[in-house]
Amino acid sequence: MEKARARIDVLRPLLKDPAREVRLAAADAIETLEAASSVDEILETLKTGNMGSRIGAIHALGEIGGAAVLKPLVYCARRPEVDIRSAAVAVLGKLAFPETIPVLLELLEDESPTIQARAIAALRNFPASPDILNRLRPFLTAGDGVLEAEAATALAGYKDLLSLSGIQTLLTSQHASTRQAAASAFCKIPL
Repeated sequence: MEKARARIDVLRPLLKDPAREVRLAAADAIETLEAASSVDEILETLKTGNMGSRIGAIHALGEIGGAAVLKPLVYCARRPEVDIRSAAVAVLGKLAFPETIPVLLELLEDESPTIQARAIAALRNFPASPDILNRLRPFLTAGDGVLEAEAATALAGYKDLLSLSGIQTLLTSQHASTRQAAASAFCKIPL
């Protein structure tokens, strides 16, 4: 962190250089160094911070994006704390790195329905594949009011014709949230 700050200090005078190209190059270099410094600070917070600051750090990694944040986010998605896993899964879905699909599919089997629902929602940001569709369809019969609603929304987004009858069945669910999601999903699947 201190090394990055020292380099930034060396580059600052170039922001007033008479040549426009030099000013732009200096600004880009400073931005790159600041981002790298930020990632290091965020990773330190993930290691030593309290629960709230660790969750904030996970979301900050999502804002930074890029390949450098992938490994720590995957690590957090596999942590024992539900809140940490939940935040990491949400961010992985937002970033939608194709290499995280296996992790998200694995989390569909998590013991926590909250994590399963987050994983279903995260998978909506990826292109349809037989593996994703086959893994989401069973959630249409979850019966808990959340998982089947998430699955119906995801499968309708994929325009999955094989899910149409399952979504239709959800229109009579005992859970209002499921009926609402099923009604929205039902019209999105092509005729």
